[in-house]
Amino acid sequence: MANTTANHFKYLVMTGVIHCLTDQFKIILMESGFVFNKDTHHNYADVVGDELPTLNGYSQGAKILAGVVVTEDDANDRCEIAWNNPTWTAAGGDIGPASGAIIYDDTVANDPIAGYIDFGGDYSEANGGVAALGSVGLRLA
Repeated sequence: MANTTANHFKYLVMTGVIHCLTDQFKIILMESGFVFNKDTHHNYADVVGDELPTLNGYSQGAKILAGVVVTEDDANDRCEIAWNNPTWTAAGGDIGPASGAIIYDDTVANDPIAGYIDFGGDYSEANGGVAALGSVGLRLA
């Protein structure tokens, strides 16, 4: 999996609009074929049409990320933001296929996108299974 931070998110952090430790962030799963553009995908409204539909244990725009940790990494000259790994339980059918996940700030007006986790291919969770994402985080470099 590859994580990409949105350029607009970097701007909003640097201008003090986004507060990573206190804002509420959410994560959504994106349909097969979705391609993230870190330059033009600014807000949730820019990508909502490509989000998986509410179905089989997945609910659009509903998964809140918890356990935020922000660390300074002087060895690699960056700052890292990470959250607990979210899960979805497939019930009544499969969840997916999903090609990745978008993280967005649900506290700030227009729900700015923080970044994208690219799964490197399509992923589905079979009925009765639990989809769990690992490495949910972003880097500001």
